[in-house]
Amino acid sequence: MLVPHGADEHRSWHLSERGVRWLKYAGGTLGLVAVVGIIIGINDIAKRLRGQDDASLRAAVTGLRSQIDSLSGSLEEMDRRDQEIRLLAGLPTDDAYVARHDSMRHTGPLAAFGVGAEVPDIGGMIARAKMLSSSFAEVNDSLAKNVQRFQAMPSIMPTAGWLSSNFSRSRFHPILHYARPHEGIDVSAPMGAPIVAPAGGTVTRVTKETGYGLVLEIDHGYGLVTKYAHCSRITVRLGQHVKRGDVIANVGNSGLSTGPHLHYEIHVNGKVVDPLTYVLPGGGNAIPD
Repeated sequence: MLVPHGADEHRSWHLSERGVRWLKYAGGTLGLVAVVGIIIGINDIAKRLRGQDDASLRAAVTGLRSQIDSLSGSLEEMDRRDQEIRLLAGLPTDDAYVARHDSMRHTGPLAAFGVGAEVPDIGGMIARAKMLSSSFAEVNDSLAKNVQRFQAMPSIMPTAGWLSSNFSRSRFHPILHYARPHEGIDVSAPMGAPIVAPAGGTVTRVTKETGYGLVLEIDHGYGLVTKYAHCSRITVRLGQHVKRGDVIANVGNSGLSTGPHLHYEIHVNGKVVDPLTYVLPGGGNAIPD
């Protein structure tokens, strides 16, 4: 029955029990169709969104892959340079760096997005970068030590003049008139000629010594000690640090000497060695007699 709000007369309908059942079935069918339609629509929208996400993800992964490949190439180049620098620094090298680079690649899930089955192992790259950082620190320390060692090497002649006597295990002494070891070299030079430090070091001894006259000694570290005898004057003080080329004394004729000259010795871990073995080419200006 339909009862209107106004003065219109009401209307009524009569449904049989069969009609009521039919309406129930029809309503249920329409409801099911509506639900199925909604599900299909949502699924279609989801597929479209998924397709857009997949495309965006593929683009993002492709860009990321390009950047990672660039980083991987940089690490490989740094690895090569590391081997060269380690060799220069006197450190052991590792020929397996290519194998290490290859080991930083593996098959990963990004292959499903069409960017290749082989992708860089980020964890491996990070580990390699840390290893390179550690290696560079080791190289830096080694090079610094090498520089210090080179600075400590007495590689130049301490004065200019004539090489009047060589290092010898047995030499006839011109004053004492008998043979004995000559534990250094003699460089004849004008009285007062400058004597320079052949390497950096610390003055550890300034004294007068029997036979050697006025003596100066410098400790260069690494077991290297140089000795300068027959000086006329010492221009540095005990404990003073000197650099290669600094004037430390003047040539003289003190002690047992037949004329102004420098007697020059090098001691390595307490043992005398021939000073000429340490003079680099172009580092000496003493002319042999």
